[in-house]
Amino acid sequence: MKRLCKSFLAVFLAVTMAMLPTVRVFATEAESPDYVSEVKVFYGDPSAAAAEGYTLLCDDANNPVDLNQSAGGGFASKGEKAVYLGYKTTKNSGEAITDLALMNMRGGYSVQDYEVLMERQLKSQILPFIEGFLVAILEYRENYTSEYEANQARAQYVHDALNKLVDDDTGMPLGDLLLNETKFEMGDEAYNALSAAEKKQHADLATILAQANGRATLIMESLITRAADTNESTWIERFATLNYDALEESTGLVPTDAKKQLAKLYDDDAQKILDMWKEFKKHLDNYNQAVQTLEEENAKDITEKAQFVENYNPETATDEEIDQYTLYSSEIQLHTDTVANCQIDIICHDYLESIEYEDGTLLDFFMQEYDDVADEIEMLYPLVASLTDGQRAGLDFVMLQDLVMFGASDDQGYQKKEFDELTPVSIYLGVDRAIYEKGGVALTSDALRQSATELETPEQSIALHIFAGVSALLSVSAVVTFVASASIRNTALKELAQYNRTIAKLNESIYTSKLGLKGLDRLFESEGKYFSQQDLQARFGRAIERHKVSIERARIKLAVSEKPEYAARLQSRSATCQKMMIGSAVIAVIMVGISAYLVYLDYQEMKAYYQVDFTPIPHYMIDEVDLVGYQKNGEQVVLKNQSAYYKAAECNRGSGDEFFGVLGTSADLNGDVGKQWLALYSVKKELMEPILASSLKAVVNNTQIPAGYKTGIHMFGSDVAFNLNSSLYDWNNSAPSVYVYFQTDDTIDATSASTTGANFTGGMLALVIGAGIAIGAAVTVLALKTARKPVKKEDVKR
Repeated sequence: MKRLCKSFLAVFLAVTMAMLPTVRVFATEAESPDYVSEVKVFYGDPSAAAAEGYTLLCDDANNPVDLNQSAGGGFASKGEKAVYLGYKTTKNSGEAITDLALMNMRGGYSVQDYEVLMERQLKSQILPFIEGFLVAILEYRENYTSEYEANQARAQYVHDALNKLVDDDTGMPLGDLLLNETKFEMGDEAYNALSAAEKKQHADLATILAQANGRATLIMESLITRAADTNESTWIERFATLNYDALEESTGLVPTDAKKQLAKLYDDDAQKILDMWKEFKKHLDNYNQAVQTLEEENAKDITEKAQFVENYNPETATDEEIDQYTLYSSEIQLHTDTVANCQIDIICHDYLESIEYEDGTLLDFFMQEYDDVADEIEMLYPLVASLTDGQRAGLDFVMLQDLVMFGASDDQGYQKKEFDELTPVSIYLGVDRAIYEKGGVALTSDALRQSATELETPEQSIALHIFAGVSALLSVSAVVTFVASASIRNTALKELAQYNRTIAKLNESIYTSKLGLKGLDRLFESEGKYFSQQDLQARFGRAIERHKVSIERARIKLAVSEKPEYAARLQSRSATCQKMMIGSAVIAVIMVGISAYLVYLDYQEMKAYYQVDFTPIPHYMIDEVDLVGYQKNGEQVVLKNQSAYYKAAECNRGSGDEFFGVLGTSADLNGDVGKQWLALYSVKKELMEPILASSLKAVVNNTQIPAGYKTGIHMFGSDVAFNLNSSLYDWNNSAPSVYVYFQTDDTIDATSASTTGANFTGGMLALVIGAGIAIGAAVTVLALKTARKPVKKEDVKR
């Protein structure tokens, strides 16, 4: 037990950084079922999977299932290509895939929205935080070479602890790195002027805070806060001699103005202290129980178990030894945590009780009820005023217990250096930094997915077809109208011409008869000199009579045939038809132009739909609900839970294949021959159950959900298994449906969150409370070794 206590901080740091979320429950791998650990898509020859150690998804007859079967063959199809799903297994539930989801090329995601969100988070959260955190770093640097032995010992101890965390980008340990100016302090211009080697001497805090392992970030922040405070006295010593009246008097202002001034200076941080009040009081109230529990734990002898764990060799371990190791590790961890937390409760209680404050002790002060303190939050102003700027900057990620423990240790508690046997670890341990590469991550949300479903496609909407059809119909109608009008006008003109010819002939006949009659009259008159009237009458009378009859008959026909209103109607009809011809010709020309344009647009849309130009498949997909959270004041923050990032499955597409330059090795379940790609994404998500390998089931040409199944490979935003041969993405609308279902292991306790993911907001995640307690427990051993003697007001140097 003594050995455990002596090296507790080193053990804590090792466990904190090394115990990533690889095991969700304390169960031996030998007892676990097989879980899906990796998936990969194989095109063409299914035998390629075995060569890479993948098992193919098969049907009941043990034949590999083509997820893309009969999907080609439709209009503009690029043919058939078989697609198979391969997977690997693990017995470790922490390494298991917990979900498989789909995203299609035109379906509700945005790379730009994700990058905008990250940029906004950098500007609104990280950069402002750096400004405050630098104050604590400056105090750490000053204390590292301080003339006060206690401060120097504390800072150098923190330095040695931080040196067990390494920044991959510079290759330097954090303790050394943070003694130099950071990139933020230097400014971009000065930093960019440095050589590559020189840049490696200066930390990029923005990158560290944005991308580092959440545990590493919290350790760094907590230790730096512990190394702050450049005064000869501790904050508790200063607080013990300060009350609100003294603080108000120190302003030199009248009470009303002083109250406003003090609120402006201290109220925000006082609220942070108040937020910790209930939790800290619980630990103080737990004093008696902690004493009893500590006695019970100290009575336990775990030396033999500790030696077994220390000597354990996983390469040679038997199944029984694996069981023992898992059980003993759990018991030791639980025992160590319990002892440390009990010690914290006892030390905080006894230490605060030993310090006088006003008419009682600091224990009396901290035992006040939350509501009473909230009603008179001004009583916390002296506490805040006792903290240095660096300590105040650390209020976002240390707890009230930590602050008390910081004040309870003196320089002797930092003389032991217990980090020699601890292997340095990367601050990015367990973090897939590829998620920070520009263009590599896409954001999806209900709004984006809904917007995508509203986009018109040739398969989903015929509006453009209808408009083009109506325009063409109008064009035809105009042409028909033009032809009909021309025909009617032509008929009218023919009838009018015939009418005019008839009238002209009658008039000509009358005219001719009149001329003949005149000629006979002159002949009759001239011949009258030589012949008698009787002879003339006999000779010319019949001819004269015939002409008169002809004239009369012609006049009668003319009277009958001559109808001005009839001619006017024909003329009007001709004029109307002419206007209709002109109008319909203009309309026809316009509508033909419009029809041609609409047909062109229709063609372009169909071309875009059927002649696929693939876009890159995002390497990661994350749902907005898993990325964005809100603080108490409603402010939006990025939660940065790395386990929420879905990673695109890979395929065996080679560098010589047609779409390798665009899609790389990211898998398309349409086999690169669909109307658009259909990408498969997997995730090993915290708080979700692992997928059982034996449960993977392909169902072809049947939409009925198999008994015992609830979900399968699904689209983002839905838990319902999706038809991988959907006509939305395949050429053949009559292709058989293909669904892949799976079950998860509901016996797994998936309730413990991990802090592996980067901590974007320096303490705003849910993991902060747990990690804060653990870090407080880690330094408990220091206070146990040399707790400060009771502090009297008269002993404090101000």
